[in-house]
Order: sequence, then C-alpha cells, then structure tokens
Amino acid sequence: MDKKTKKGLGRGIDSLIPVDFDKDLVFKNDEKVRKISIEKIVPTDDQPRSRFDQINIQELADSIKIYGILIPLVVSPLEEDYFQIIAGERRWRAAKLLDLKEVPVIVRSFKENEKIEVALIENVQRVDLSPLEQAVALYRLHQEFSLSSEEIARKIGKAVSTVSNLIRLLKLPDYAKKSLLDHLISEAHARSILALNDYPEQQKILHDLIIKEGWSVRQAERFVVSCKKEGYNQIHELKKRIAIESSETKKLATKLNTKVFVKRTAKGGKLEILFKNDNQLQEIMKIIL
Repeated sequence: MDKKTKKGLGRGIDSLIPVDFDKDLVFKNDEKVRKISIEKIVPTDDQPRSRFDQINIQELADSIKIYGILIPLVVSPLEEDYFQIIAGERRWRAAKLLDLKEVPVIVRSFKENEKIEVALIENVQRVDLSPLEQAVALYRLHQEFSLSSEEIARKIGKAVSTVSNLIRLLKLPDYAKKSLLDHLISEAHARSILALNDYPEQQKILHDLIIKEGWSVRQAERFVVSCKKEGYNQIHELKKRIAIESSETKKLATKLNTKVFVKRTAKGGKLEILFKNDNQLQEIMKIIL
C-alpha cells in the first residue's frame, strides 16, 4: 500500500531559491563534491515524499538541462560501491529523465548527517543569527535532509509562514542582501524590497530610499502598492505621494504638540493626528476649534 504523501515545502520552497544560488552557502568548503555514476545510486526506503509529481520532475529536468545540478545530492555509502540517497531524490529522478551518466554528490555517513542536522537546528535557534544566516540554515535543512515545512517549523519552534518568509530572503538582489547583513535595512524592509522582484529598477530605488531617507516599513509598503497598482515611473511624484510627513504637517504637529501625518490615497488622502489619551484629544480639539 502506498504511503500517504506528506505535504511539505517541496517545489514551493525550491521556487523561493534563485537559480544561481551559491552552493558554497549550503555545503562546507571542505566537503568534497564527487561525480558518481547515476546507476550506482539508489533511493532510500524512508523518503518522506513517497510519490513524485512527474510534471514537477520534468520542470526540474528542464532547469537542470539549462543550468546543471546546482546543489549536489547527499548520499551514504552502501556495499559494493553503491550509494543511498539521503537528500536529492528529485534531482536524481530528473537527471535520469535526461539520461545523465553521472551526478555530483557529497558522501556522508548517517552519523555525520545526524550531527550536521542537530548543529543546523541549534544554529538557527540562536538569537544572534542574522535573518539571511537563518535562511541559509533553513534551506540546508530542506535541501540536505528532505525535511518538510512542518518538520522544519516544529524542529526549530517557528511557524511555517516564518520558515517560508526567511527562506524567501535568499531571493533578494545582492545589494539588498548586503544591506540586510550590515543592518542598514530590517527584515520587514527586505520583504517590501522582495515584493518588487518583477520591477528591478523600482526595487533599487526603494532600497536606496529606505537607506538614504530613513523610510519606515509603512512607507516602503506604500511604495510597493503604488508601483504595482498605479504604475508610477516618476520617482519625484512617487516620493511625494508616499511621504507621510511634510513641512506643513511638521508645523501642525508643533502647534498641536503631537505627531501629524498625511496619507495619500488614489483620490486625495487623509490627515492623521495622533493622541495618547482623552485629555490630549480634548486639548487638540480646543486648539483646532
């Protein structure tokens, strides 16, 4: 009887990774990549994904035909020079579709693999790890250990959505990755930048505005909405619409002794006057009226 297919990150998590993903981030430099005959490699009986979508395998084969196998398979030695797949069965199946004779692998014993998995789980739980470092560790847990989204989330004590959001950071352009590592932008800012992956010019503009003008996450999100819905190309007009403070609001804020913001909408906008309690609200009303 077939095992019940386990829902996991599967193709979803793979789609979060750019095709030119640096395999050196996943595997240590001292781990030697070998080429092994595809006929000497056998799948594991414990593969959590018991059935494979042939359309997805074909799509992966098409990608491998263009880019090659970017991430080596992880295998363990068996008798008579055979090897068992620990991680990478989809790549192995796609390579067989292409009639490849050899595939790149990293050979590890089961004990070595267990130690690495434990180390990765411990590392991703560290509070001093940057979001990008966490993303790489999470991707390794998926790529090297065939863990599903639920399994990863459970092992590290995070929500499934958190796992996906972190891994998605690997799709940031290089300049944004560097800014995130240097703490020039926050993870929330990075997610706004990611939302403009289909608009590379505006994506770079947003990144620069966050750093140079100290844009808040809210401003960044509004920039994204404007780019997608309204198709703005003139940066000066965009900045004017996104701005939540102006010389006029600052003057009004001084007069009312509170913060005042302008929020632009498709038709006009609204003025926001903040107050801490009912007493302050009464004072503001006296000044205005």
